[in-house]
Amino acid sequence: MTAERRPRVFVARRIPEAGLAPLREATELSVWEAPLPPPRDALLAAVAGCAGILTLLTDRVDAELLDAAGPDLRVVSNYAVGVDNIDLAECTRRGIPVGHTPGVLTETTADLAFALLMAAARRIVEAVDFVRAGRWQTWDPMLLLGADVHGATLGLVGFGRIGQAVARRAAGFGMTVLYHSRRRADPAVEAALGATWVPLDELFERSDFVSLHVPLTAETRRLVDADRLRRMKPTAILVNTARGPIVDTDALVEALRAGSIGGAALDVTDPEPLPPDHPLLRLPNAIVVPHIGSASRATRARMAEMAAANLLAGLRGDPLPYCANPEVNRRRSAR
Repeated sequence: MTAERRPRVFVARRIPEAGLAPLREATELSVWEAPLPPPRDALLAAVAGCAGILTLLTDRVDAELLDAAGPDLRVVSNYAVGVDNIDLAECTRRGIPVGHTPGVLTETTADLAFALLMAAARRIVEAVDFVRAGRWQTWDPMLLLGADVHGATLGLVGFGRIGQAVARRAAGFGMTVLYHSRRRADPAVEAALGATWVPLDELFERSDFVSLHVPLTAETRRLVDADRLRRMKPTAILVNTARGPIVDTDALVEALRAGSIGGAALDVTDPEPLPPDHPLLRLPNAIVVPHIGSASRATRARMAEMAAANLLAGLRGDPLPYCANPEVNRRRSAR
């Protein structure tokens, strides 16, 4: 990557300077500066002739985009842990490595999941709105009664890095931790976290709080449907910091309206973002925040560093430090 022949790179949104600075030094850099994602036609035009693309989860990377980029494309770096916005099979078929940012946001996202759980349990948003509306007149023994977190049963759907980090937080509240995943954790991990594997339907039936920590796949899309919501206790609370389409939104609205579950606290939605007139936003027992699971200054800066490192490695033809299609990495390592 000499100064005379810098590879062209497009970054699909402004990210922290920790990631942009090294790219600016080594590449011919173009950044989409608008606050909203580039429209599809603008994205396709922007990637034309690029050697590297840094995408966000709002950018669909498929055959059409790869064709628009052209034969010079060497790497796609996704500023996210998940890669459900990327056609990994198509990138792999073309020999294009895909970078992502695993691990870095585990603790930060677990913090938010537990914050949402507690906010829903103790009806914090309703309480703030109550005060701001000038309705607070006196201490009332029946005002805004919520649920205890300490001693409650927490069900974790998915028991990877983030699920286990939430389990560690639950230990401090003396919670009973149930979990379900396709593969059981090592017995030593279960023992250390005080977690018990149970079948998925049993988890929904027994839990006071259900927190989702699975990737979005064909198997997990609408995993939480009307049937699973009916299995929950009428006082139970659903927390989603994973991906919106894991939950059937219409079924969730109906369950919340009917009072067949106690509440929901969502960092992600389907659709995302929700339109301002969406019924979820009018329900007092629903908390919705704008996909801020990784939104701490330190975490977002580290994500930017990792995304830039992936991109620069791909431009050099080196294996990516954090690769989502490792078979392409292995081909590079074998050269």
